[in-house]
Amino acid sequence: MTIEAISETCCFGGTMGFYRHTSESNHCDMRFSVFVPPAARDGKVPVVTFLSGLTCTEENFMVKSGAQRVAARLGLMLVSPDTSPRGEGVPDDPDEDYDFGLGAGFYVNATEAPWSKHYRMYDYVTNELRSVVFENFPGDAGRHGLTGHSMGGHGALIIGLRNPDRFRSLSAFAPICTTLHSPWGQKALSYYLGDDKSRWAEYDACEVARNVADNGAYSRILVDQGADDPWLAEQLKPELLQSACDSSGLPLELRRHDGYDHGYYFISTFIEDHLNFHADQLNT
Repeated sequence: MTIEAISETCCFGGTMGFYRHTSESNHCDMRFSVFVPPAARDGKVPVVTFLSGLTCTEENFMVKSGAQRVAARLGLMLVSPDTSPRGEGVPDDPDEDYDFGLGAGFYVNATEAPWSKHYRMYDYVTNELRSVVFENFPGDAGRHGLTGHSMGGHGALIIGLRNPDRFRSLSAFAPICTTLHSPWGQKALSYYLGDDKSRWAEYDACEVARNVADNGAYSRILVDQGADDPWLAEQLKPELLQSACDSSGLPLELRRHDGYDHGYYFISTFIEDHLNFHADQLNT
């Protein structure tokens, strides 16, 4: 699969690059970013993919998180895709709001027109992006972890829980834990999937967690949540995820942090914990 390098630069002894390719899933050009650690000179390395949240692109995590320093030390490759399809002919929010359409793909496969042609981010992350990365970069496909923030935390949870054969470690920062009970999720899924809420369950992290028995695929799932997050009560609802995991036996570790909000200062504070967590899982 052919990719185009937009930019590449040295970073902590490795390479920080931004790339573009033509996506068969989303029928448009997609961008993604990759940090290749210096350890990759000696062979294939484990990979952690980070899914970003509303309004973000492939740049936000790599520019704001400070993750490359830690990833270089641990020998982890980092991958971060854009959050939605973009380009000529890709439909956007009809009301021009920030929480749907461009920058807000919600990591689902849309079934409703006009979204269904382009908005297939679930397939993109689960299948196509993996192929692009492992065909073009020195990553070990058998050691692949998944994490994300907010909308991307929702994406990481539903994709990771539904595909434990493809991902060996799973974490999230302040995820939207239930699209069925979040105004952000309700709006997005009503457009992407239609009004029949019975079709939404496969894209609701709590429903997926409740109905996926613990098969030992993940020895631990790490979720960090800021206690001063302004979206906590209305949009995120981590207590519902805890209840769902308790009912199915999934090994969730939900950590709440006083004083922290929803932004990248929160992510940058705890990114080292998450990368250490993934390194431990992927290297065992």
